Amino acid sequence: MKCKFIFVTGGVVSSLGKGVTSSALGRCLIEHGLHVSMLKLDPYINVDPGTMNPYQHGEVFVTEDGAETDLDLGHYERFLGQDMRKINNVTTGQIYEEVITQERQGHYLGKTVQVIPHITNAIKDRIRKVGQGKEVVITEVGGTVGDIESLPFLEAIRQMKIDHGIENVFYVHVTLIPYLKSSDELKTKPTQHSVGKLREIGIEPNVLVCRTEKSLDLDLREKVALFCNVPVQNIIAAPDVSTIYEVPLTFVDQALDKIVLSTLKLKPKKKTKRWDSWRSMVQKIKFPKNTVQIAIAGKYMELKDSYKSLIEALIHGGIAHETLVQIEYIDVTLPDLWERLKNVSGILVPGGFGDRGIEAKISVVSYARENKIPFLGICLGMQCAVIDYARNVCNLTGAHSTEFNSKTNYPVIDFLPEQKHVKKMGGTMRLGVFPCKIQKNSVAYHAYKQSEIGERHRHRYELNNRYRKILEAQGLQISGEYTPKKLAEIVEIKNHPWFVGVQFHPELKSRPLRPHPLFREFVKAALHYEK
Repeated sequence: MKCKFIFVTGGVVSSLGKGVTSSALGRCLIEHGLHVSMLKLDPYINVDPGTMNPYQHGEVFVTEDGAETDLDLGHYERFLGQDMRKINNVTTGQIYEEVITQERQGHYLGKTVQVIPHITNAIKDRIRKVGQGKEVVITEVGGTVGDIESLPFLEAIRQMKIDHGIENVFYVHVTLIPYLKSSDELKTKPTQHSVGKLREIGIEPNVLVCRTEKSLDLDLREKVALFCNVPVQNIIAAPDVSTIYEVPLTFVDQALDKIVLSTLKLKPKKKTKRWDSWRSMVQKIKFPKNTVQIAIAGKYMELKDSYKSLIEALIHGGIAHETLVQIEYIDVTLPDLWERLKNVSGILVPGGFGDRGIEAKISVVSYARENKIPFLGICLGMQCAVIDYARNVCNLTGAHSTEFNSKTNYPVIDFLPEQKHVKKMGGTMRLGVFPCKIQKNSVAYHAYKQSEIGERHRHRYELNNRYRKILEAQGLQISGEYTPKKLAEIVEIKNHPWFVGVQFHPELKSRPLRPHPLFREFVKAALHYEK
């Protein structure tokens, strides 16, 4: 099987939506019955984003095999319905680490190690590795054309056309056509410059995906086509849409899938009921029958990408009930916290690191518990639920996590044993999928409908088993457990309509066509509370 390679680059400004564009294109090809995989090339020198502040890079997406990756891999999983792996995210740091290690081991004896060919060869090897056993690999190049950091990646993908031939390589360039309100017109000059820069590098884009606020008329498309040396039918408009899951449909309406299939000489395999389930899902998002308001009470609210998978998982939970989930983004460090919580029908406390806002998060859990508001705590949110219960129900005054108070008399949350002597901070947490056994008489079992599950983790602290009997005696049910090490995975409160805390990150496995059971049931509980 000969693999075809599609490369997606971006120009003019960052955050144009290369990840969604790549994912949507992948969905288009999957609907044609093709075997597709994805790859993100990130230009930063960090080996992975695991030690970055969410304000720097958004959420860290964790794969099944425990890789801490770029958030775009979440888009890939949600659009393609596939699990990504370590090999699906490559950074400059990983490439240089690999080449320098090989140089130290004598792999390049007698040679001067250079960006070309050694770095670019290492990049191409990683692209080809993802393509093994696949018909198409879509590779998204992070950053913006013109950035110095992206140059080795761009040079590598330029060489791929020489290595594999014109019929096996396809370039998509995502660009911006800004609207000037003062003159009431769309301006094509930034796109012309961006494509010009790409052509200087030696890459001729096959297709331009143009982000716009206004519709692109034929005259404007012809102008872009002329100055950018791209056929006019290959100028694809990507206006803002009400849901990102509509993007593949806008591509199909403009025949982008047919352009790719024709250029790469790919034959579609599916012929019946194509897009039916996807279109139905989009309709449920756009025309909901119900509305419910749910709060995310966290501390990274200035950048919504910090909670990207959480937001999408709530949307998916709403799809299951044809419900629009209106998310109230509540910064727990601000004084208007309590006023804004009054109008919500569900409260979610997400994961996080550091002690800023921790006492407010614990108080939010108390508020949800005492007022019988449906509650979902994730990772740190689950730990806050345990701390609240220990303090306010079990009367363990001052109970805390050793992450925030190493001298607490009641360390109900403590380091995982294997984390106590860890020196390196990157890639050393409890990461990836671990099995969890669920008790049958529980809210969690009602959601999952099975007693054995596997969920993804990213944490260093856990419920301290020294306090387990005390907590359980006072009504905190530990309904899910990683039995080999007796680690608490799920906690619940019995005398509450819906109160669940989980140590793992269920949002990472939610899909628009397959909403995660916990988010589906959480939204259902919030709907009942509202009614």
